[in-house]
Amino acid sequence: MKKKAMNMVIAQSGGPSMVINGSLVGAVRAAKLKECSAKIGKILGARHGIQGILAGDYVDLRKISERRLDAVLLTPSSALGSCRMKPTPDDCRRIFEEFKRLDVGYFFYIGGNDSADAARIVGEEAEKDGYPLVVCHIPKTIDNDLRSCDHTPGFGSAARFVACALKGDDLDSRALGGVKIDIIMGRDAGFLTAASALARERPDDGPHLIYLPEVPFTIDKFVCDVKAAMKKFGRCVCAVSEGIRGKDGVPIGAKLGSGEVDSHGNVQMSGSGALGDYLARELKARAGIKRVRADTFGYLQRSFPGIASSADRNEAYGAGFVAVNATVRLGYKSWTVGIQRKKGRKYDVEYVQMPITKAAKFTRSMPKSFIAKNGHDVTQAFIEYAKPIVGELPHCEVI
Repeated sequence: MKKKAMNMVIAQSGGPSMVINGSLVGAVRAAKLKECSAKIGKILGARHGIQGILAGDYVDLRKISERRLDAVLLTPSSALGSCRMKPTPDDCRRIFEEFKRLDVGYFFYIGGNDSADAARIVGEEAEKDGYPLVVCHIPKTIDNDLRSCDHTPGFGSAARFVACALKGDDLDSRALGGVKIDIIMGRDAGFLTAASALARERPDDGPHLIYLPEVPFTIDKFVCDVKAAMKKFGRCVCAVSEGIRGKDGVPIGAKLGSGEVDSHGNVQMSGSGALGDYLARELKARAGIKRVRADTFGYLQRSFPGIASSADRNEAYGAGFVAVNATVRLGYKSWTVGIQRKKGRKYDVEYVQMPITKAAKFTRSMPKSFIAKNGHDVTQAFIEYAKPIVGELPHCEVI
């Protein structure tokens, strides 16, 4: 007897990225394949993640034309909308009732570690309830901190933005001098801030100082480092992670902020310029440098049009495509798509099946081999790691 086709729900969660829609389009196109389409009925996109499921707010993705999907693929941010919601057991029961009502047998959730944890919770509660739901997490995060991946879709493009922005800031600094401080996303991992090093073409190019959450930060050392850079270069460009923390392990930005947290317990830091203002203020007072400026990149890093890394977009698409194809055709259950770098000189990746718990909840940090011994720079090993993900950057000439 032929098994009844079940409907599919896909949603996006967490912070948007420049290539998250690539995963969405890849998943939809895999679901439309003849081999998958025989087992999948409707392809439903939930608006604003789990919130949309609970509200019964869906879009029929089978009705979206291929031409429009092509355009969505190249569009940054989350086309379906997003959320930062940790489902409670009661939420899960409501989700099951909604899935039962719609005859949903496949649930794909695109997001970072919190999204993977949410998908895990839904899957485990469905199993307890005896509901036949297959759950798959599709990786995404610009922070590049998932333990299940060599690197995550979204990181390469955000890193490209950061590197280009620092390249521009360095040119600005050459013209006017002084100190420029750029605050870059990265709550617990310094990958994105470290990518600023890719901006360098010449020995005196900025950023001259790079500060990561993995290295304890002190204002005294920061002031000394800046003064030394000013003496050496006559100016100083600093890339600073929003997650820098003192010896107590508490992010300095969290102490300066409002204390607002999301449902996963993450302290809000990216929507404030408090950290940059604090560093600039202390530097002026302690070092006597008159021209000190600070910018907080914030959400600009996530959804900037026209700058996405081609490798990043291709891998985002591949992750979405493999997620649906392997789940439906190979029968994978409660898993996450792991992205691993193949060995060899030529850069390439492969997509592997990993337990969803590998991506959920916990994150990874920059390995020590990527951090310079002086504590305020990165190593050549990091440069070689990041370059193929980010792609070639524009050349800028100076006189």
